[in-house]
Amino acid sequence: MIPSVVISGVGLWTPNYSISNEELVASYNAWAERFNTEHAQSIEKGELEAKPLSSAAFIEKASGIKSRYIYAKEGALDIERMRPLLDARGDDDVSHQAEMAIAAAKKALIAANKTAADIDMVIVSCAYTQRSYPAIAIEVQAALGIEGFGFDMLVACSAATFGLQRAVDAVKAGTSKGVLVINPELTSPQVNYMDRDSHFIFGDVATAVVIEPSATCQSAHSFEVVSTKCVTSYSNNIRSNFGYLARVTDEDPYAADKLFHQNGRKVFKEVCPMAAEHIEAHLHSEGIPVSDLKRWWLHQANINMNLLISKRLLGRDATLEEAPVVLDEFANTASAGSIIAFAKYHEDLSCGDIGVICSFGAGYSIGSLILRKR
Repeated sequence: MIPSVVISGVGLWTPNYSISNEELVASYNAWAERFNTEHAQSIEKGELEAKPLSSAAFIEKASGIKSRYIYAKEGALDIERMRPLLDARGDDDVSHQAEMAIAAAKKALIAANKTAADIDMVIVSCAYTQRSYPAIAIEVQAALGIEGFGFDMLVACSAATFGLQRAVDAVKAGTSKGVLVINPELTSPQVNYMDRDSHFIFGDVATAVVIEPSATCQSAHSFEVVSTKCVTSYSNNIRSNFGYLARVTDEDPYAADKLFHQNGRKVFKEVCPMAAEHIEAHLHSEGIPVSDLKRWWLHQANINMNLLISKRLLGRDATLEEAPVVLDEFANTASAGSIIAFAKYHEDLSCGDIGVICSFGAGYSIGSLILRKR
């Protein structure tokens, strides 16, 4: 008999530092004004384009973002640097990303009333990992004292939901007694702080979720995983090209095209209907009307995307109770966004209430989980 699988605990860890829109804009505008002054002749000749200025109001209107957390604030606002400054750690020291992951994982274990002995599988699923190997997941597994195995997953902003699907499948198959799915989103190193259209988008955070059979669950706030659904459809419209091949192609690893960049208008136009159709089809496959949903824990990329997706599904604007928003405080945290929304807004639901966790992003990739409160 296939066991019923539950989410029994969720953990949310935030860095000690944050950057407001006003701070970010002051730094960017100072850099842009200096650039325009220093390259005035080339700009006048049409050899270079002037850097446009920004405003906090523009950022909030375009995205719904008011601030973002950052793992290391030093350097990010320095117009002589325009990128965070991290300490270089030795091979025997805990890595930056593992440090974030461990903190979130400990919170999830406490919420689930579990210890390391109850877990035998660790998945670190996120948009970026700071190295190729050894896997961050194996480092985290060792630090937490977990016996079993671990591995990393990279599916951009859908990494969390894809990781959860893999965890659910493992528990259903009996190959794992308990899984930690961790999303340490250290996004700030990939942000181009010299690009007006993207420098405000991302924030750093770490989330973690415990997946286990319902028979072993001891949590006061657990959710049955009714079903999962993932899909990918290749698109070039969201990219991050930084990688080790830059060493042998003699390209500049710090060039703008190596950092996060996107065709925002195309993404908005193409992903919103894809996500709405994906959620509707997933619910339909389980015989659940859209009207039966009590909560939408959507990917937190852009407030306008979330509003449009909810409206396509409901035929009206969703309330903040139905589709909570965390963008204003956290910004886009890649795969962790929908898990942050779940972490902050799940305890108020009643037994039997149905909700959907859904993420969408580069790839294109879309993942969803239908949950029922126990």
